[in-house]
Amino acid sequence: MSREGDLIYDWNLIDEAASAKPEQTIELNDETLRDGLQSPSVLSPPIEKKVELLHLMAALGIHGVNIGLPGAGLHVQKQVARLAREIVDQKLAIAPNCAARTLEADIQPIVAISQQVGIPIEAATFIGSSPIRQYVENWELDRLVKYTADAVSYTVNNGLPNMFVTEDTVRARPETIRKLYTTAIECGARRVVITDTVGHATPSGVTALVRFMKEVVADTGEEVKIDWHGHRDRGLSIPNSVAALRAGIDRVHACALGIGERCGNTPMDILLMNLKLLNWIDNDLGRLAEYCHVVSEATGVPIPANYPVVGEDAFRTGTGVHAAAVIKALNKNDDWLADRVYSGVPAGEFGLKQTIEVGPMSGLSNVQYWLSSRGYPVEDELVRAVFDKAKTSNRVLEDEEIERLVRVFTDRAE
Repeated sequence: MSREGDLIYDWNLIDEAASAKPEQTIELNDETLRDGLQSPSVLSPPIEKKVELLHLMAALGIHGVNIGLPGAGLHVQKQVARLAREIVDQKLAIAPNCAARTLEADIQPIVAISQQVGIPIEAATFIGSSPIRQYVENWELDRLVKYTADAVSYTVNNGLPNMFVTEDTVRARPETIRKLYTTAIECGARRVVITDTVGHATPSGVTALVRFMKEVVADTGEEVKIDWHGHRDRGLSIPNSVAALRAGIDRVHACALGIGERCGNTPMDILLMNLKLLNWIDNDLGRLAEYCHVVSEATGVPIPANYPVVGEDAFRTGTGVHAAAVIKALNKNDDWLADRVYSGVPAGEFGLKQTIEVGPMSGLSNVQYWLSSRGYPVEDELVRAVFDKAKTSNRVLEDEEIERLVRVFTDRAE
């Protein structure tokens, strides 16, 4: 038995069917630079930050990236062209795609940029599908079918791959889904996306929809990949994405830090973390924190202290009992042990490490470790002074507060 098997009994693995790695190759598509920027609270990053993020996405092993909706205007077209050229010039291992309404006017700029830069750009043509949307817009199904056929045909006839998307798929009728996607596939779409535009779905609903979509694709007789695009209005975006992969989806869309309209999109960073811990991917995630912090800085979206992996508190503790266990592991010179004794997410997998703080809930071992790890004397009088200071505080002590006590103790000793 492995060391992990000896020291951790993992109930997650009891149901072998549920925990088994999906048979298909798992792909990821990053929507941070397009769908993520639809949040009314985010800042639009300068092009330099977008270029930096492209490199980080590629470094994390993300397969595809939405680089914008060039149909929105000349300023977007210039940025999309710049990002596409960066992928070509720097030979980045990431494939670009662009969003477009099912209108020739939206698709034409994608064609032009693709020809200008010299790289295929997948056109993600989208259209509404749910009955509530059809009612509000006064749309008839025949009209939607015509828009679909015209848009996909125009994309394919101009030499671009088409990714056909229906908005609000999770609330659309089966007959509507079948008609729209069958039309798109017959016109040449070789990737289709089912979406949870308003964050309505649950894992069981996702599973049912993916199974139905696979039947629709199979009935066409064509080789077509299926994507999942989810939002997190109900807080279910990660379990929904996992359910979609288990049901046979090929690619999942997500955004860094879960940014996006309303409550946001599936968080790419948390998705990557979970897929890694499930052993479904083997990507090097050592730059995951950098990716998140660049997005936070560029968009003005703060990272909560308790946010998984990259939050300030993700791998630090000031609690006596918890810290004592981590310290005992660290004192064994065993980072593997320290990463897991009080954490379900090993910090080392993401280029990070456990941190011991001193605060009102700390024990003496916190103080002793803090001092010794920084080369300060672990004298009883100094330990007690720091400990007493922590117990009268309503928060974790700042480093400079402890260092001030160290200086007082040192001066007195001299």
